[in-house]
Amino acid sequence: MIGFIALAGIIVRNSILLIDFIRHAEQGERTLVEVLIEAGAVRFKPILLTALAAMIGAAVILFDPIFQGLAISLLFGLISSTLLTVLVIPAIYVAIRGKTGPTTTVRGRVAAAG
Repeated sequence: MIGFIALAGIIVRNSILLIDFIRHAEQGERTLVEVLIEAGAVRFKPILLTALAAMIGAAVILFDPIFQGLAISLLFGLISSTLLTVLVIPAIYVAIRGKTGPTTTVRGRVAAAG
């Protein structure tokens, strides 16, 4: 249960930061796909560093027989959640957002151009 809570915190934090970066970057004249690629490229390193730091912390308790299960679940959870955050969150964003054309800001709202 502790590992689940720790993983949930890291996943939610990374996802929120990625979505926030996308929302701020899409107010220009670029397509949504270009914005998503830029967001993935810019935010990948911080997401990876967060996961690596947590993995190093989990590796420390890997050899303790009591906490070994927690460490293994954290390690594999961090690997899979990092990949899912970078790949699935942008895909869900496109599915929810719908259009991938250029976006422009109209009176404080983001509207699809074209």
